[in-house]
Amino acid sequence: MITVHHLNNSRSQRILWLLEELGLDYEIVSYQRDPMTRRAPPALRAIHPLGKSPVIQDGPLTLAESGAIIEYLIDTYGKGALAPARGTAEHTRYRYWMHFAEGTAMTQLLLRLFLGFAGESAAPIRAMVDAEIVRLLAYLESEIADRPFFVGENLTGADINMSFPLEGAAARAGLDAASYPKLLAHLHKLQARPAYRRAVDRGGPYELTR
Repeated sequence: MITVHHLNNSRSQRILWLLEELGLDYEIVSYQRDPMTRRAPPALRAIHPLGKSPVIQDGPLTLAESGAIIEYLIDTYGKGALAPARGTAEHTRYRYWMHFAEGTAMTQLLLRLFLGFAGESAAPIRAMVDAEIVRLLAYLESEIADRPFFVGENLTGADINMSFPLEGAAARAGLDAASYPKLLAHLHKLQARPAYRRAVDRGGPYELTR
């Protein structure tokens, strides 16, 4: 049985979604953020030294990092679903978006979040980050404009990994229908999938959902 150590309003929600898409049995161990600091509770450090979520356990394996978890679950249990065949151009694009989600997209969004805590002293740097986010969202809008998904004609793990930065941008960083209609429509399409809705039902209230 796969166990997901699930923190509310966090990246671990997309791991629940992936498990639902794959039709796998799993159990959830839930953790709640501190209402004042919004940080994960110390109990998560008993599972992984950094005390972050998501973390999964699958038999003797304990694995952190969203991208690594997504790739592991698809490679181990996907039976050819949710990832293009290795050695193809589509797989190269899949790998690109898998890394882009955290390496580029979440970096800018986290910078914006943390700079917001710094107040007016951070205004010049925040303006630079805001400009980068506009450029980021415009790029994503152009990439999804003529495609049903980020890779090919079908949902892949790349879309699942990209969902969290898109939800963060919709909640806090200007991803709206007026400026990025196709990108927001893509996000809404993902959120309407039955497996996504089942994951939200099982994981509990998810404030990033729009």
